[in-house]
Amino acid sequence: MSVVANLSRRPAPVETGPFVIGLDPGTDSPHINYATPRPGAAITQADVADLVTAFHDAGRKPRLEYVTGCAPGLEALLIEAGFAVEERHDYLVCSTGSFDPAPVPDGFRLGAPVTDTQRMAMISVQNEAFGGAPTATVADAARVARQQAAGGVAIMAVDGNGGCAGGGQAVPPNGGVSEVAGIAVRPQCRRRGLAGAITAAVTARLFAAGADIAWLEASGTESWRVYERVGYRPAGKRLYIALD
Repeated sequence: MSVVANLSRRPAPVETGPFVIGLDPGTDSPHINYATPRPGAAITQADVADLVTAFHDAGRKPRLEYVTGCAPGLEALLIEAGFAVEERHDYLVCSTGSFDPAPVPDGFRLGAPVTDTQRMAMISVQNEAFGGAPTATVADAARVARQQAAGGVAIMAVDGNGGCAGGGQAVPPNGGVSEVAGIAVRPQCRRRGLAGAITAAVTARLFAAGADIAWLEASGTESWRVYERVGYRPAGKRLYIALD
């Protein structure tokens, strides 16, 4: 339900049948504008068709991200409707009991971005780390600022020259649960423990604000090891699937 709540906080959310689409008029990125099913809801092929129509009406690419265990039969319905799997990721969960803080490596300092310039610098590093262009817009900065104002977390790492070396974020907690995302480090700053320090800093701020559970996704064995050292433990699978 934390993902449902997160998408419902987007500037222009749409509810269609058992789905919630988190729409943001400030960007057409499918990684921002996507849907998720309500856990445990009964879903039909007609619901999927209505979902596609809602995306098309909004001028966005039909795309979903969801925990497979919350809607076991949905993938087959989506495939039948022409969707194609993009990725399958493991997700991990950290509680206050399993959390293990990580030190900040020498030569770096961590803090929350408080200006749009700082937010754009952080987002640029995140975009680059995940294979995109190392740029960011004012709309991107505004999105992070809204998240922070609503109780979310953003942490950026700064190197000795004052440049942004990495960053990470978390959405505002819902029911004591929050998603951590966008943990990124510039290539030249990796393998020094910075990713773990950023993850730990984001998680610590969530717990200090009253969250009980933080969760995130691991896309590979290297990131998995980083997150496990901070106290995250495997909990299930998430599916990324879209209609071209």
